[in-house]
Amino acid sequence: MGREQIISREYTVPLNGSPLTPGQPLLEISGVSLGFGGIQALDGVGLTVTQGSIHTVIGPNGAGKSSLVNCVSGLYRPQRGSIVLDGRDGRAELVGRKPHQIARLGVARAFQNIELFRHLTVLENLMLGRHTHMSLALLPALLWFGSARRQEIRHRQLVEEVIDLLALQAVRHKPVSTLAYGYAKRVELGRALCMQPVILLLDEPMAGMNGEEKADMARYILDVNELAGVTIVLIEHDMEVVMDLSHRITVLDFGRLIADGTPEEIRRDPRVVEAYLGQEVA
Repeated sequence: MGREQIISREYTVPLNGSPLTPGQPLLEISGVSLGFGGIQALDGVGLTVTQGSIHTVIGPNGAGKSSLVNCVSGLYRPQRGSIVLDGRDGRAELVGRKPHQIARLGVARAFQNIELFRHLTVLENLMLGRHTHMSLALLPALLWFGSARRQEIRHRQLVEEVIDLLALQAVRHKPVSTLAYGYAKRVELGRALCMQPVILLLDEPMAGMNGEEKADMARYILDVNELAGVTIVLIEHDMEVVMDLSHRITVLDFGRLIADGTPEEIRRDPRVVEAYLGQEVA
């Protein structure tokens, strides 16, 4: 997979919810520290994610990668530091906000373990990704008429774009419980994308996949970034995938930032080689 520029396609409803232009600072994390009792999960971590990029966070197990993403999404509240998102309503401090409030600002997340409604179809799971954009009175929603019907039709347009982008047409009406693992992970990605995010957090999206499934997922992540223009923060252990997909890489070790740069800079950083890679990546 190359990093060649792909011309963006036209969408009936844009999948990228950010008002920024590529290269502008979108997410600014400054001096974030998080501890659990005597364990320091994060120690003064800071980084900047720019609009339109794939920014990958790597490090050994226990380095603090998922803890950092949990702070951004509001599942954890750091003891110190600032996390500022330039989202739908302008710049906003995320620390202190609840997860549902952060989601409404445009932060979407796909989890390492599949968190779908297994008894619902693919289409129904994707429609649930639109919940932060829906505002319905109880009676129209129960009877499905008037404003409720018009809203569902409008939101369905964006869901259809996601189905097309992620090639889910063949399984759209199948219950998630019947899907192969690779398809289910793609639906998880699609549901997050249906939130029309300002920024998309992907926590080890290729965990548990075989080589063919990893190649497919990598291609879809590139499509989400390059065709839909969505900014991605990625946590991933597969270094071949990381080096191929990323515009910028941040490396954590024992909760501290030890390197931040382009893939080529990270590839040759002796601190990264010692702490994580073990040897220089070819």
